[in-house]
Amino acid sequence: MLAIIGGTGVYQMSGMRIVETRTVETPFGAPSSDIVKGAFGDHEILFLARHGSGHQHLPHEINYRANIYALKALGATQIIGISAVGSLREDIAPGDLAIPSQYFDWTRGRRVQTFFGNGIAAHVSTATPVSANLMRWIAAHAAQLDIRLHPDVTYGCVEGPRLGTRAESHFLRQAGCDLVGMTNVPEVFLAREAQICYATIGIATDYDCWMEDPSRHVTANSIFALYRQSLEKATTLLASLLAAPLPPEEPEIRTALSHALLTPDTAFNEQQKQWMDVLRR
Repeated sequence: MLAIIGGTGVYQMSGMRIVETRTVETPFGAPSSDIVKGAFGDHEILFLARHGSGHQHLPHEINYRANIYALKALGATQIIGISAVGSLREDIAPGDLAIPSQYFDWTRGRRVQTFFGNGIAAHVSTATPVSANLMRWIAAHAAQLDIRLHPDVTYGCVEGPRLGTRAESHFLRQAGCDLVGMTNVPEVFLAREAQICYATIGIATDYDCWMEDPSRHVTANSIFALYRQSLEKATTLLASLLAAPLPPEEPEIRTALSHALLTPDTAFNEQQKQWMDVLRR
């Protein structure tokens, strides 16, 4: 089943026939919002608002573990996220869409990064953190719709909630990052730990602050103004995707834990057994 995680400005899915709204309790606390289960075309889908239904959660306040766990518990095996991003490349213009294939974690340790620890040791490979099948599928539909989209880029995730300094912006550029954002880490890595295929559609809202012209530096107001304008592209793209068959799931993602766990099942307590059963589905 496909799940959509809506970012800034995406608090519901237009065109989705709602079947039920679920309040999910997880071993890791409450998700950002209730999860809507519905149908779009021939697909059964799940929808979760990353920042909450009223955008009340800052990026470092989001309970990423609860979000991913709740979606997995309800049957998600593939996730498409929607995110506002800053561009660190001149050719990725504000209003363009982009799909990261790589991530650079520049957060500051305020976020819980993993399901594991506290008696369960695991080291999941994230050399290729994104589902290549989802990325190609999204890019192909964007091309058919003549929507400008940049695939296979690198997303640098910063802590926030403040916007970055020019020195930080240049550092991320020199580190090989093409986009900067605040929310995809640890979301992308937790999805891999939950054996879920994951990809993000990033909506470029600005050039961050690396350009010499101060008039082109990012402000919160400019982010949201352009983001609202660009959401139509993303929702058009989503509608096209959901009218088509889903891409195949990669077996190496759907079995990621089989090569990652070091702790034997016999060492799990009853609660750990229960939530590990969900992650292994």
